[in-house]
Amino acid sequence: MKKVITYGTYDLFHEGHYRLLKRAKALGDYLIVGVTTETFDQARGKLNVVDSLMTRIENVKKTGFADEVIVEDHVGQKVEDI
Repeated sequence: MKKVITYGTYDLFHEGHYRLLKRAKALGDYLIVGVTTETFDQARGKLNVVDSLMTRIENVKKTGFADEVIVEDHVGQKVEDI
């Protein structure tokens, strides 16, 4: 089984997010989507995130592309997750 993983904030979910997740899902059999926490976003300088973490996770899930949604909350997590 080929797993694909992608990360993002997915704030104010839009068609570009949808297309990204659709393409990522097409690359493998199992898609893991990491959604950033508000604290991690602020640490990275994203101070204007509108949607809550739960809303952003639900929006990703609603697409039907993600087999698993995880929370990204610190620098270096991508390496750990892989």
